[in-house]
Amino acid sequence: MSRETVVAKRYAKALYEAAAQDGRTLEVEQELTAAVEALTSDKEIVNFIESPNISEDAKWQVLESSLQGKLSQSVISFLKLLIERGRADILPETLDSYTKISGDALGLANATVYTTYSLDEQEQNKVAQEFGEIVHKKIRVHNVVDKSLLGGMKVVIGDTLYDGSLAGKLERLEKSFRR
Repeated sequence: MSRETVVAKRYAKALYEAAAQDGRTLEVEQELTAAVEALTSDKEIVNFIESPNISEDAKWQVLESSLQGKLSQSVISFLKLLIERGRADILPETLDSYTKISGDALGLANATVYTTYSLDEQEQNKVAQEFGEIVHKKIRVHNVVDKSLLGGMKVVIGDTLYDGSLAGKLERLEKSFRR
């Protein structure tokens, strides 16, 4: 485990504890997700935040004016702390750690479902229900369309891959023939 991952987990745990005291764990997760997306999706913003020629104070003034009113004060204070300490680079890892901590505490798990087409709400609910029974948690589905799949689906929950794709089934069949 890298040093950045360890540090990100510490920050995420502190943020989770503060959010739990306020009873806002899921809201903070949604706000943090939006902030990370906004701050990491545009190359110019990333370059601005990572620039050593711009002081942390100047970075924060620009970001605060654009974030004010869109995020809660606790998330804004958290982002300010990371920027002041020159740790904006660990925002994605912090979000991942926060989501895991929050999910574990609330009995939730995130599932990334890879399919050849976009699943409708009913199909997502069915996947969530079936995999929820397997892992004994409430599943939040994130559907990713993967045109390279021949058919079926792959589901990733935590570190576990459930491969129900046609290619995966063919590969398992081939291995059984070799035995």
